[in-house]
Amino acid sequence: MANETNNDFAAAVGNVFNIGGTLVQQSFELVSTLIKSVVQFIEPLGKSALDLLGNATSTLGQAAQSVTSAIAPKK
Repeated sequence: MANETNNDFAAAVGNVFNIGGTLVQQSFELVSTLIKSVVQFIEPLGKSALDLLGNATSTLGQAAQSVTSAIAPKK
């Protein structure tokens, strides 16, 4: 009878550790998936923002050249 109680207790402790391990593993998988999703969401936005910044810089440069050439004395 005492041996049966020890086996039940050992099985219960083993189950608790298995459940704890599963919870930790699933938590890490959830965080990993969340990070991947955020990166996949931010990556195109970052590229678009950089493209927009590059285009705006180019436009400002062209406008400055136009103003400069209009102001500069003609020979």
